[in-house]
Amino acid sequence: MKHLFYALCLSLSFGAAAQNPDSTWFRQHYTKLEQYIPMRDGKRLFTSIYLPTETGEKHPILMTRTPYSCAPYGKDVYRPFYLNHYKEYLKEGYIMVIQDVRGRWMSEGVYEDVRPFLPAKKGNNSVDEASDTYDTIDWLVKNLPNNNGNVGVFGISYPGFYSTMAALSNHPALKAASPQAPVTDWFLGDDFHHNGAFMLADAFTFYVERGFGMPRPAPTTVGPKGYNQPTKDNYEFFLRTGALPNFTKLTGDSVRFWNELMKHPNMDEWWKARNVRNFANHVPNGVATLVVGGLFDAEDCFGAWTTYSAIEQKAKNDNKIIMGPWFHGQWAGRGSDGSSLGNVQFGSPTSTWYAEKVEVPFFNYYLKGKGNVDNLKEATIFFTGENQWRQFEQWPPKQAAETSLYLQPKGGLSFAKPAAGGAFTEYVSDPARPVPYAEGVKSNRTREYMTDDQRFASIRPDVLSFRTEVLTEDLTLSGPLVADLLVSLTGSDADFVVKLIDVFPDDFSYSTEDKYIMNGYQMLVRGEVMRGRFRNSFEKPEAFIPGKITRVKYTLPDIAHTFKKGHRVMVQIQSSWFPLVDRNPQKFVDIYQAKDSDFQKATIRVFHEAGQASRIVLPVLK
Repeated sequence: MKHLFYALCLSLSFGAAAQNPDSTWFRQHYTKLEQYIPMRDGKRLFTSIYLPTETGEKHPILMTRTPYSCAPYGKDVYRPFYLNHYKEYLKEGYIMVIQDVRGRWMSEGVYEDVRPFLPAKKGNNSVDEASDTYDTIDWLVKNLPNNNGNVGVFGISYPGFYSTMAALSNHPALKAASPQAPVTDWFLGDDFHHNGAFMLADAFTFYVERGFGMPRPAPTTVGPKGYNQPTKDNYEFFLRTGALPNFTKLTGDSVRFWNELMKHPNMDEWWKARNVRNFANHVPNGVATLVVGGLFDAEDCFGAWTTYSAIEQKAKNDNKIIMGPWFHGQWAGRGSDGSSLGNVQFGSPTSTWYAEKVEVPFFNYYLKGKGNVDNLKEATIFFTGENQWRQFEQWPPKQAAETSLYLQPKGGLSFAKPAAGGAFTEYVSDPARPVPYAEGVKSNRTREYMTDDQRFASIRPDVLSFRTEVLTEDLTLSGPLVADLLVSLTGSDADFVVKLIDVFPDDFSYSTEDKYIMNGYQMLVRGEVMRGRFRNSFEKPEAFIPGKITRVKYTLPDIAHTFKKGHRVMVQIQSSWFPLVDRNPQKFVDIYQAKDSDFQKATIRVFHEAGQASRIVLPVLK
């Protein structure tokens, strides 16, 4: 086999490394190999390998493992790595590897979503994603010609999960791993649940409409057919379909993971086994990790922050985090250079900066011994509002102080505790008219909603809005937010959505050519849902006692934002966010088995009096 590889590498000189690779350059300087790599249990994983033709030096290996296909298939059809900053790895002469994970596309075996990590493997039939990574790396370093024995793994989203699993593989050749927007905990914060609330639109779209959850009986290059909505109005479709069992009927019996979700409404051992943070202590000292994420990632914002934190707390390796003002995968050039998101502008091509200053130098240093990472601090974070990168020796920064911002009567918001007694604001939450997550008719969940204008929500009677006076100085926040609400309700369950909003001045504009009216813009900085039944425990849900004042306290994902002088801070509270989040019947039942008749209106009171002071705890950077 090695002789075949050497024969493939004898033809063209690598040369002209300073050129910008394109399709022609790529074919001239790389050859492609498609290889089935054997695993310890005898299953074989389909792998596409792109080998530099230059033989005068040893090359590092950079790999992605994916459930989304290593297409295009065929030795003469090349993956367009040259279309984003991955072209820098081609210029540096990396061996580029992409693999279909077990049970997906052309790989053998049975697929399992977020396959649990097995700390103690027993025999060759005890396999997980870490062992599959180990076996793959072992084959690559032993069989690929001219490799330098150093391997890196990176990937975005689900491939980010496989990058974290790679870091647990403990193969001595693995020197660096970069989990990017990594799937981490599908019950508390990523993709399909946030604080136990089911993220209906994303789950149904991913597993059923796009067909990810459809069975694959045998290796194939052809993707599955999914379900087509009868209307492109997303809000109307999800509302019309009704309770969750009605969605389950649409999936049939074929979407296995959907059916598993319906069987596990609480955070039980099944979920805990699929939370990779629980195993971060298995990251060895010799693997450097660079965790990457977007401040406005609608899918896996939680995963980046918490993966970094778990590795930092449980491992002793070189571990760093970078967070930019990005939607899901935007730092890899997915449709934007990172200078804006929706209507909000960030003043510079942040994705370009990241590639040039962070990711490429990181892998060059650990895999090629080239350059240094002296300028890459523990935490490199972009602060929106002021639109600047900042670096810190730890995250959250030690200079951040928890500071309470209190809800006040008549929609006020202040750092002073409310003085009035008997004060509350109430709204009626009606599951038949849930609050939409974004304005207008949408065919799919948007990525821009994370910075969208919230004025459409401010005018609804079932959304409470509290705002400060105009700020007389900048207010910079750096770290997690905490919502600490004192509430009562007429039902026995409810969801709570808390949104932190930057209200722009009435005369604000970026330029005279703004396509959207930015005067008084209400920019969503961070929003998060809490399923009220889990307020005391995610393992043991509790009903509310109607009429009893009850604390609902939870943590929202970290933010890095400066509210500029002349702006206001706003907090909105509501009990639906549809169809982003499934509707709570507002009755303490198993929501995954609920009937349409279970859904009922509830009157919800949020208290802001001296003895019952609801607040948002801000991480104020001093």
